[in-house]
Amino acid sequence: MQLYGALGTVGAPLIKYPTMTLTLPIDIDAVKGFLSQAEGEALYETVLRCKGRAPALEIGSYCGKSTVYLGLACQATERTLLALDHHRGSEEHQPGELFHDPELTDASGAVDTLTSFRRTMTAAGLDDTVIPVLASSAQFAATWSGDLSLVFIDGGHSLDAALADYRGWASRIERSGYLAIHDVYPPPETGGQAPITVYRLALASGLFREVMAVDSLRVLQRI
Repeated sequence: MQLYGALGTVGAPLIKYPTMTLTLPIDIDAVKGFLSQAEGEALYETVLRCKGRAPALEIGSYCGKSTVYLGLACQATERTLLALDHHRGSEEHQPGELFHDPELTDASGAVDTLTSFRRTMTAAGLDDTVIPVLASSAQFAATWSGDLSLVFIDGGHSLDAALADYRGWASRIERSGYLAIHDVYPPPETGGQAPITVYRLALASGLFREVMAVDSLRVLQRI
């Protein structure tokens, strides 16, 4: 698998460089989630490139697969990862929907991924690096006023949810910081179109340039 880096100008062709080798403290395949290994390593490397010590923000932690990659990189760079999720599942995780997992429910039958998430963080040794934020994206955006080194959007995949995540958080990314968006699928038949809509909005804003693309992950840098 190849990662891709940009030449440094908006619209520039992408160049390849070899993927890194990362040793994880847990069996990542045992963690429920939808992130590929290559995407996880791309997230890890992106955090390593962040300057300063501003926290990173993950929107949509689920059971913690992507949080492990982001958290380990934050641990290595002495920054905090804010893992934002209400842990009640996105639209597609609800009973009767395509990605519903009966194992991730509470006694009432409602989706509850918090226990699994906490278990993953402890197993990976990230309890002192990752701060779980149990709230909606809009709730937390209304209370947070600081800068962020990276924002990873992987929450609700409805258009309203994805747009709210972008509009609520893109402006908080510091200059030269990164915006990562998961599940970007250009052909409609291969995936939902909300993430790619956000990706296109970010590029059209003139505030970001694309610097990395791997599988369905796109990474943009704040200009």
